[in-house]
Amino acid sequence: MAVKPIIHDELSLKFKSLPATKQDLGAATDLKDTLLSNKDRAAGLAANMIGVQKRIIALFVGPLPIVMLNPIIVAEDDKYLAYEGCLSLTGERPTERYKTITVKYQNENLETRQQSFSDFTAEVIQHEVDHCNGILI
Repeated sequence: MAVKPIIHDELSLKFKSLPATKQDLGAATDLKDTLLSNKDRAAGLAANMIGVQKRIIALFVGPLPIVMLNPIIVAEDDKYLAYEGCLSLTGERPTERYKTITVKYQNENLETRQQSFSDFTAEVIQHEVDHCNGILI
């Protein structure tokens, strides 16, 4: 598909994203392509960061990029304080995160999955889900 520019307009990032559907699979591919092109400075992206107001995130799990459509965090454990940066915003901000989370989502084949993640991967997912919810961290 295509690599898209990263959005820096805080106002557009504050809107809550709409559920993703089959018609949004092209946007999911664009998001993954954009993540891959920014792999030296990004661990994850949300679709609103490329101008698409849909609940889609892309992130690296180890060296592999994965896409989650309509991610929902269904369980969380072991709260801690993190300091996070963002490609769309300047600087770092403190935020509460959970060391272990369980996420329900759809993959790129629109199959529903539920999976647990921990440590840095869990933090990235929480950050990108916040973007989907219009929360700027």
